[in-house]
Amino acid sequence: MSRKMMIAGNWKMNGLQQDGVELAAAVKQAVKAKKWNCEFVVCPPFTLLYAVKKALRGAKVALGAQDCHTAEKGAHTGDISPLMLKDLGCSYVILGHSERRADHKESSAMVKEKAIAAKKAGLKAIICIGETLAERESGKTLDICAKQVRESVPDGAKAADVVIAYEPVWAIGSGKTPTAEQVEEVHSQVRKVLAQKLGKAEAGKMRILYGGSVKPANAAQMLALEDVDGALIGGASLKADDFINIAANAGC
Repeated sequence: MSRKMMIAGNWKMNGLQQDGVELAAAVKQAVKAKKWNCEFVVCPPFTLLYAVKKALRGAKVALGAQDCHTAEKGAHTGDISPLMLKDLGCSYVILGHSERRADHKESSAMVKEKAIAAKKAGLKAIICIGETLAERESGKTLDICAKQVRESVPDGAKAADVVIAYEPVWAIGSGKTPTAEQVEEVHSQVRKVLAQKLGKAEAGKMRILYGGSVKPANAAQMLALEDVDGALIGGASLKADDFINIAANAGC
């Protein structure tokens, strides 16, 4: 089944205003330079969302945030609601990233509630899953990822509203990457779990991204795999040339 490839950049907690505007402007220029057969998304920190939105104007690059609260408004100091993000111009929001699950003790149940709130506000959720090194070495990778999918993805989710991102925790920022065979094994398993939860037709349409030290050098191999529908890129998305070359090397 044909699924449009997504190239998404997670800037994490990086960039002051000038940095963000310059990076966004460089991405805009590169995206406008040719006709691409993929969807581009950039997810800056909250402080840069408005400035990046303005800098991207006129380019086919969607704006995403890195997290949201479950509530539309209220007494939640320091949090951002999905409705606020939608109002600012966001189309996507990353949920359940391993750094959020670890640093903020976010459970899959919480991720699911956030995804439900995101959809209600008109946002599309990029739901992250992935195993630690200890879990991989103990042979629990498929079980862990399957459990996270079952518990993080809302019942009745649609491919139009949800994207899955598989990020082996041990590969993020480490320079280490699983083999192509290991990546395809997980992505294939994730699609089977989605089929059990949402039905085969919807699972066949839902995009599953790979993340974990994605670089221009390994993009072609990883993104050519049958069940890999794009990439959620961390460090390499902070350099416009690397970000765009990942898309180019993947044949977008």
